[in-house]
Amino acid sequence: MENKGSPSGVGLDSVLSHLADVVESRRGGDPQTSYVARLLAGAPDAALKKIGEEATEVVMAAKDDQPDRIISEMADLWFHCLVALAQHGLRPEQVLAELSRREGLSGLDEQAARKARSRP
Repeated sequence: MENKGSPSGVGLDSVLSHLADVVESRRGGDPQTSYVARLLAGAPDAALKKIGEEATEVVMAAKDDQPDRIISEMADLWFHCLVALAQHGLRPEQVLAELSRREGLSGLDEQAARKARSRP
């Protein structure tokens, strides 16, 4: 799912993988000097609250039709999602694999399949 057609020529998967490595490298770091270490050392709710805050900021930027702000806020949202993944021992490659699995599926079919899997 690498995006070789991106303006920077850098694949999304490699950027997310590198950032996930950086996040993981901050685990156990000094919370006084590292924002990521502070998030990882704190209660899981800290990163989750940031995800909610950043998601709201993305929505507001989109509502106000501010492309540069949408990009900036989306970067913040993705970053905090990477922290949440790290808190749960997960990697962005797993999310990309799931997106790849869903590629070509109808959104409605995917929703129906998820509902069917969740039924007892």
